[in-house]
Amino acid sequence: MNTDKKLFGIQKNIFFTGLVSFFMDVSSEMIYPLVPLFLSNVLGVNKFLIGLIEGVAESTASILNVFSGWWSDKIGSRKNLMIVGYATSMLSRPIMATAHTWQQILIARFVDRVGKGLRTAPRDAIIAESSEPAHLARSFSYHRSMDTMGAVVGPLLALLLLQFFANSYRTVFWISMVPGVIAVFIVMVFITERGNHIYAQQEEPPTLTLKVFNRKAQFFILIATLFALGNSSDVFLILKAQHVGIPMSIIPGVYLLFNLIYSISAIPAGIIADRFGKKRIILMGFVLFAALYYGFAVAITTVTIWFLFGFYGFFMGLTEGIQKAYLATIIPPQVRATAFGMYSTAIGITKFPASLIGGWLWDNVSPAMTFYFGAAISMVSAALFMVLIIISRDSTKSARDQQLFTTCRLH
Repeated sequence: MNTDKKLFGIQKNIFFTGLVSFFMDVSSEMIYPLVPLFLSNVLGVNKFLIGLIEGVAESTASILNVFSGWWSDKIGSRKNLMIVGYATSMLSRPIMATAHTWQQILIARFVDRVGKGLRTAPRDAIIAESSEPAHLARSFSYHRSMDTMGAVVGPLLALLLLQFFANSYRTVFWISMVPGVIAVFIVMVFITERGNHIYAQQEEPPTLTLKVFNRKAQFFILIATLFALGNSSDVFLILKAQHVGIPMSIIPGVYLLFNLIYSISAIPAGIIADRFGKKRIILMGFVLFAALYYGFAVAITTVTIWFLFGFYGFFMGLTEGIQKAYLATIIPPQVRATAFGMYSTAIGITKFPASLIGGWLWDNVSPAMTFYFGAAISMVSAALFMVLIIISRDSTKSARDQQLFTTCRLH
């Protein structure tokens, strides 16, 4: 297959990668909201163990990202790791459907997140390598849009299946395999590697250190990590909605609104970023996040919460894919998957202390302080990103001046 061919104006590899993420997220989100209910209502597990299971699962995915990216660069392959990653996640479904103890659910969640950790960095690398440089932001934003749409369809499908099968969690777990199998099939049949990888020709494999990147990439990853420290779990946004007075039965609708706007806004945001500059959009995103978290801190009405959740979806569409697109422009191609893996690992690991800080502030200071803290960290991130922009302009100008000076001397 020629990866340069297009479907609906999008390179085939990127189009099908988005489709893979849609089906896989439908599969994942069919079961993710049900797991804590299954543990609590069916297996009688306490909340501490539920938190432990999720903590182990998410940490596993975060840590594996960087190793998977490094291995992908070393062996010069993206597709094979994607197949292994998606297929591994599918192995978790039968374990979960037949589980009778919390330990089996822990194993299932661990296996599922191992699959996610294996596939994420190679997938991001194949998107970057299949995209035209001028359309990087649109490519990553399209992928985020499809992924998030799966997060909308999955829970809705699970809700319908629960109604149809008399609240049988296990039946939903089994049926969730269907979109997952479709995702694996699409990777195997429709996604192709680009030949003659630069990274496969290197005598020395990439190392797991920031030193393999230039200072611009190092600085950006550090900024993104700092920002993640203030971006605590979305659980606190849900708790705020409940705190203000939105009934628990309505809160899923608020979160659905967030995901819908996220999905719808991602592609237009990517097109705008390609046209007017990724750095401007990223900077705007930092400032918007600070404003949103300030809004959550002071919100006292349910109408305000609905408004803020809608704009929070817009923020995610504005930034999530575009930050990866920007990273793709400032890293060497031979360590592309390593960079994406390190980026995802740094942010993923930071989410754990971010949520701890957010929870401590909520319990010991005030609920509003959780959001004030996030807003402050975001503004610091914006300031540092402005410094990065200035440094980048100065280095570009210096390089041009040096080139002009060399040209003049030759003539």
